[in-house]
Amino acid sequence: MAHFLGRSLSILSGFVGLSAPAMAGAAGWGLEANVSEPSYAVVEPTSTDLNVDAVVLSCEQGPDRRGLQLRLYLTGDGPLAPKATAAALKDDPRVELVVDGVSQRADLLFADDFVVVADTADGTMPLLSDALLDKLQAGRRLELRFDLVQQPSGQAPSFDASTVIDLQAGSGGRAVAAVRHCADQPTQHLAETPRGR
Repeated sequence: MAHFLGRSLSILSGFVGLSAPAMAGAAGWGLEANVSEPSYAVVEPTSTDLNVDAVVLSCEQGPDRRGLQLRLYLTGDGPLAPKATAAALKDDPRVELVVDGVSQRADLLFADDFVVVADTADGTMPLLSDALLDKLQAGRRLELRFDLVQQPSGQAPSFDASTVIDLQAGSGGRAVAAVRHCADQPTQHLAETPRGR
């Protein structure tokens, strides 16, 4: 199910316009630099047929607790869409997460300049569940499968695009663990626009 966030939750807008190597590149997961408690990790997809430039795991404050979001930052302006088609997009796109071959449903939520993928929430704040974070931390491969394009009448819905992330590249599971630790701290350093970029 897709939702539109009432206000932009963008706190990593400093990534917009950066080249992929400046964010992550072939090195895989990279943690927020020059801080003792990283509040985000960023990675470039190993493969994608969508306009996804970077995937960010960020620490966020909900109404009652802190948690992590998975955010997709897009190349250029426009909606999340397959690169190779100009087909009409659905009003109710959907996403499925597949970690090491095991699938899980999640929600898509749209902000001004990024897309949030979440499987739970704290009030109105979309977040990732501890169970899913456990899988991301220990897993090797994450595939996000999307159903974005309108099918012809009578045709069953199907996934038409995907983004793949190597969960162990770069800092790997340690990056996920570090950002999770940020959410557990009593005095929180929340993700914010990176300085000096």
